[in-house]
Amino acid sequence: MASETESPTSPIDESDALLSPPPDSEPRPGLNGTPVRWYDADRTEPYTRIAPFQERHDTSVEFFYKPLTLTALAFGLAALAYIAMSQDVLEEGRDKRRVGAYAAVASFLMFSMIQFRDGPFIRPHPAFWRAILGTNLLYELALVFLLFQDLHSARRMMTLLDPSLNVPLPEKSYAENCGLSPQNIWNAIDIFCLAHALGWFGKAMILRDYWFCWILSIAFEFAEYSLQHQLPNFAECWWDHWILDVLVCNWLGTYLGMKTCQYLEVKPYGWRGLRQTRGLRSKARRVLSQFSPHGWTAFKWEGTTSFLHYSTVVLLLAVFLAAELNPFYLKSLLWMEPDHPIVIMRLALVFLCALPAVRELYQYINDPKKAKRMGQHCWLLLATILTELLVITKWSRGQFDAPLPLHIRWAWTIGGTLLMLYPAVRFGVPSARRYVRKHKRQAKAKLQ
Repeated sequence: MASETESPTSPIDESDALLSPPPDSEPRPGLNGTPVRWYDADRTEPYTRIAPFQERHDTSVEFFYKPLTLTALAFGLAALAYIAMSQDVLEEGRDKRRVGAYAAVASFLMFSMIQFRDGPFIRPHPAFWRAILGTNLLYELALVFLLFQDLHSARRMMTLLDPSLNVPLPEKSYAENCGLSPQNIWNAIDIFCLAHALGWFGKAMILRDYWFCWILSIAFEFAEYSLQHQLPNFAECWWDHWILDVLVCNWLGTYLGMKTCQYLEVKPYGWRGLRQTRGLRSKARRVLSQFSPHGWTAFKWEGTTSFLHYSTVVLLLAVFLAAELNPFYLKSLLWMEPDHPIVIMRLALVFLCALPAVRELYQYINDPKKAKRMGQHCWLLLATILTELLVITKWSRGQFDAPLPLHIRWAWTIGGTLLMLYPAVRFGVPSARRYVRKHKRQAKAKLQ
């Protein structure tokens, strides 16, 4: 679950107050009290600077917030020395490449936890989110490496992770018996329905906007209709698309996710240090609450208020659709079942990376006085999704021979035209009218 760095309802306990700067040292909102838009913000001014983690952090459990970098280095090297030089480990098989790769990954993640910059979340600990960022970076580097491989070589390389891979998958279609009957609907309910609901619960926690989730849910079903000629498993019965997926699974996950967001938004946040907590039961509750948010920020995307917000919503929708569609293409090209552990780990990683990434994007667009630049989580996740698209585009050559149906092409052309026409009418026409009126007034003033 996500956590926030600060919240209006999150008082700072005494231990926090000792290490936090006084309120008078905070920069005034905007420039001389006047709000500043992101495109007008001077990134060199103090009001755009981000307060570093070392100046403001949660000291409720003081020991875990001390640097201890040399101690971590000593323990890490000791663990590597034991694993690399232990006779028991050396006798375990002949191929040591996998053990060496795991050790390299663990070493990089330890460096990430200690040395990377902090993101917007501090619970359960900033080091956890640094490790998530490091994992995302490793995945991005793996994608860059795969981008320079051909598809057959990539399939062979995947056997290093799982020897059972590199086997063609059977064709699957869910549109064979589309009669609307209780028996057919019951037969269509499987573990993937639960996965749908959990996925949309997670998207609601990421986007924190009910209508955004609805638009994304419907857009994904249209994307499935559009790509049936390439991925047969996108071919589903109409009631599977709109009743089982949208109205049942997606709605249930979105509803529960938004209810959770509403609860976290109004929940009072009062944190006490572990030393100030009395009683074993209270201390246990305090330890468990370390895995809950430190505060909560409600998102108001307001896509119709300005061209900036409209563009942000459309681009975020496109990135989310790409992140949803990419695993279907990757598992089809690399011959992996939908329930393969690699597929599940990729979905879990993108979810964990999207939590701070969307939070950074929201602050960068709506609160430039605190966001000096786009956050590292947002930047790296965007790079990861786009690199996946590059890999899929390269490997898809010669794999999907069926042409794009004409009616699908017309549908997306009309949809794209409407997406561009709306901001022109909503924002461009009023701006043009204001421009004309301004110049008319200036012309009249000169004549007078």
